[in-house]
Amino acid sequence: MKYVIGIDLGTSAVKVLLTNQKGEVCKEISKPYPLIQLKSGYSEQDPEEWVKKTTEALSELVQQFEGNPKEIEGISFSGQMHGLVLVGQDNELLRHAILWNDTRTTKQCQEIYDIVSKEKLLEITKNPALEGFTLPKLLWVKEHERNIFEKIAYFMLPKDYLRYRLTGKIHSDYSDAAGTLLVDVSKKMWSNEMCELFAIDKSICPPLVESHEYIGTITPEFANETGLFELTKVFAGGADNACGAIGSGILSEGKTLCSIGTSGVILSYEESKNRNFDGKVHYFNHGKEDAYYTMGVTLAAGHSLEWFKRVFAENEDFDELLDSVDRIPIGANGLIFTPYLVGERTPHADSSIRASFIGMDSAHTKKDFVRAILEGITFSLNESIHIFRENGKEIDTIVPIGGGSKNETWLQMQADIFDSKIVKLSSEQGPGMGAVMLAAYGCGWFESLNQCADVFIEPIKIYQPVKENVEKYKALFTIYRQVYSQTKILNEELKSFRK
Repeated sequence: MKYVIGIDLGTSAVKVLLTNQKGEVCKEISKPYPLIQLKSGYSEQDPEEWVKKTTEALSELVQQFEGNPKEIEGISFSGQMHGLVLVGQDNELLRHAILWNDTRTTKQCQEIYDIVSKEKLLEITKNPALEGFTLPKLLWVKEHERNIFEKIAYFMLPKDYLRYRLTGKIHSDYSDAAGTLLVDVSKKMWSNEMCELFAIDKSICPPLVESHEYIGTITPEFANETGLFELTKVFAGGADNACGAIGSGILSEGKTLCSIGTSGVILSYEESKNRNFDGKVHYFNHGKEDAYYTMGVTLAAGHSLEWFKRVFAENEDFDELLDSVDRIPIGANGLIFTPYLVGERTPHADSSIRASFIGMDSAHTKKDFVRAILEGITFSLNESIHIFRENGKEIDTIVPIGGGSKNETWLQMQADIFDSKIVKLSSEQGPGMGAVMLAAYGCGWFESLNQCADVFIEPIKIYQPVKENVEKYKALFTIYRQVYSQTKILNEELKSFRK
């Protein structure tokens, strides 16, 4: 039997999956690492921690593997997007990585709009200037850490730095690079115009490759540290959301991903490079060659539920918290929640807005609040689906992954609020499975990613929207959409009172 490994470099942990040619996950190992938060709005990590924990995970996997390490043919990657890793002339790290959820760059985002009009930025990069993206981080370093900026030989994205440490080769793939604001998404190349406008030497941008492209083999040193075979092939991999799409079979028109983790994502397959959403949703290169995807983001999806549990139900596990929520009627007995705990991304790119419970009553129980939170998260995700449909996209099949795919009540709620068929898969590995599939395709096991998906991805249950519920949720969604505008000014005025 032959095997491949998928390495999913997340924000809180690295997950390593070993999968055989049948698509069966034979081994899964996860290793956590910490965030570094020096002050409010800052979010960094030490890239050496990624390397250390990945090495530990792979060593443990090989030790537990009952076959010959030579049977593990390939490795590929999924990685957190937008993070900025800087290396010098000898490829030494120049500072900690600045992550996707770092919000220190509001000023730099405005500078981008001042130098490049919003219309021109969307024409080239297909995306607005947001604090999480890579270019604003580069500009922040340029302004505040000039001595470091002048030493930059390459900037890398998180999984690209990890792959460099495994292979000694520096590259970036299209799906991850599309989130930097330095790529011409339609032309699939670093944008000369963007680099010139911001005085960024294009030589610091890594060579671009396809996600399934063969990069090389692991180094002898890394083979010795982990026990992997020295000639194990390494493939580029992709952005976490692109890999999540691959690992969920979002590889043709009409198919959409609903990923609910700490944040939430609605991602829809797109063949055209020319569709215009006016920057209301993200538009990136897919991990599948010559394809794209559109994406909306809810910043505090699962985080909203985690927050409520931590503050109001610390001694309950999530199963207890969600138990009997199906007995609470649609609309949570007149209670609506907006999940803006850390601001919002889609459709409101607003770092100041904060969450609300609207309609609280002394008769409400804890279960009413939990139901309202689930509905509020799903309403927020539905904002992205609403934008897609308004722009003529067909959304008829939605595949859930993450925490939102584990609860029956929540899955039916998604079918009713999204007014779409929900297809639950046997495996919910998402990005990790996408990395595995890129390695399997790169190794030549399959002629296409679609063929790979036919073997690796298995639907096990379908949830259909219930007409009566759909109508109730449409009325509630209309109310939900008013809360942002009604509370925006209040939250701006409260901002100075926050810690």
